[in-house]
Amino acid sequence: MLPTVDTYAELGAQFQWAIPEFYNIGVDVCDKWAEREPARLALIHKTRDGKILRLTFDELRALSNQTANLLRAHAVRRGDRVGILLPQAPETGYAHIAAYKLGAIAVPLFSLFGVDALHYRLADSGTKIVITDSVGAQKIESIRAQLPALECVFNIDGALHNALNFHTLRDSQQKTFTPEITRADEPALIIYTSGTTGQPKGALHAQRVLLGHLPGVEISHNFFPQEGDRIWTPADWAWIGGLYDVLMPAWHHGVTVVSHRFEKFDAEAAFQLLEDFEIRNAFLPPTALKMMRTIANPETRWKFKVRTIASGGETLGAELLEWGRKTFGVSINEFYGQTECNMIVSNCNAIMESHPGLMGRAVPGHTLEILDAEGNPVARNEVGQIAVKRPDPVMFLEYWNNPNATRDKFQKDYLLTGDLGIRDDNGYIRFVGRNDDVINSAGYRIGPGEIEDCLLKHPAVSMAAVIGVSDTLRGEVVKAFIVLHEKFSANDSLAQEIQNFVRERLAAHEYPRHISFVRELPLTTTGKIMRRTLREWHAQNF
Repeated sequence: MLPTVDTYAELGAQFQWAIPEFYNIGVDVCDKWAEREPARLALIHKTRDGKILRLTFDELRALSNQTANLLRAHAVRRGDRVGILLPQAPETGYAHIAAYKLGAIAVPLFSLFGVDALHYRLADSGTKIVITDSVGAQKIESIRAQLPALECVFNIDGALHNALNFHTLRDSQQKTFTPEITRADEPALIIYTSGTTGQPKGALHAQRVLLGHLPGVEISHNFFPQEGDRIWTPADWAWIGGLYDVLMPAWHHGVTVVSHRFEKFDAEAAFQLLEDFEIRNAFLPPTALKMMRTIANPETRWKFKVRTIASGGETLGAELLEWGRKTFGVSINEFYGQTECNMIVSNCNAIMESHPGLMGRAVPGHTLEILDAEGNPVARNEVGQIAVKRPDPVMFLEYWNNPNATRDKFQKDYLLTGDLGIRDDNGYIRFVGRNDDVINSAGYRIGPGEIEDCLLKHPAVSMAAVIGVSDTLRGEVVKAFIVLHEKFSANDSLAQEIQNFVRERLAAHEYPRHISFVRELPLTTTGKIMRRTLREWHAQNF
């Protein structure tokens, strides 16, 4: 969508949105290319055991059509929710495409979620069908009786844990399918995002969300795509960063995506992947970059053909940026956004200078302001809340089943990000801090509410409060302050037991890496946790 220009000013002057009345993500990212160039390579997937699978766009169309027919045969209709509980894998990609073609609403779910996290999201969304693997199927089986809307589970590993054999049933379906004609503003996707209180909120996005992402993706990769581009990210496709910053935009442009699930991110294996598959473009979260930086002399050990690297989730420092230039021979482009309104700020070193500590400028097509508490724009170089003017194609429709939270997300005509920033005289935006209590750990935005709810389920925990604390590798990690029931004693063994309790029920990135046992929690007169005081306690003792 972006014209190739020489300056940021030219780009802003020439850009205009082209959002049609009718639009379907599945048709755009798959069928379009299957018609034009059926043999064009869509996906290179490296399996856990090292096998290499390749899919063309024609094969992607056939598989997604069979999946759509299978879902329709199991009574999935327009607007029904389809859960996709899978890591990076071919099935993940074409399950999404199938859901979009049906006019259903895809619900991506992180494969490392525990049963409590899954139960909340599946119940809240009223998910009708889930496509998963044997690990996910086993988790769902333990909570299935509590999910009355869930009618069927498909397992890509076979008929296990009361789930149906996905591949066998898919293969029995026709390879042709007529996609639903969907409006650009029609719901297509629910991604659950963390909040500061209570349970996570489901950000409901329209079919147009992919078109809204494109300018930010294109500018962060220096006018993506270019001839020979091939893209990869270690970010899970259950999150908007992996799914809509990489997978879907690449397929929109007919660019080959490389996929591989790391059981645990391995810096050396990441470098090897870049070399083996001649990856030209990568979205690498800051934590991945920090881990890769620990490897000595990678530029002499591996041969790279990297053209662009983009990163987002937290601000990169000067040293990490310089390491990126030395290692890859490119300047890393930082970008900024959130699940509700993503890829709205970016650097683009092809047409503007990058400055350490600055996220970049507003991506063309998005109107950003820095607002004061009353919702009025502040002067340049003054602190305020980063906000985005509506309407905007990348902006979410609403929080699923949560009108109050939806209303609170907006002030006048602006979506409030909850993040504080400063815009300088040249239009660059500096991230100052969060205006809420979301924890940003290794690129994941974690809300304390869900963790606190989980902690309270442990028999030893009377009260619990969670904050984010600084961490060299991950930016922030979760710390829990816990008041125990009288019959329990604070000790390292109990702390570890509680950590494992949360890890198993939520996710590995959400468990409290630090626990402090306290006699009482600081509360307001209305009973709200004073997280600022908890941060002061932490600062005084660590």
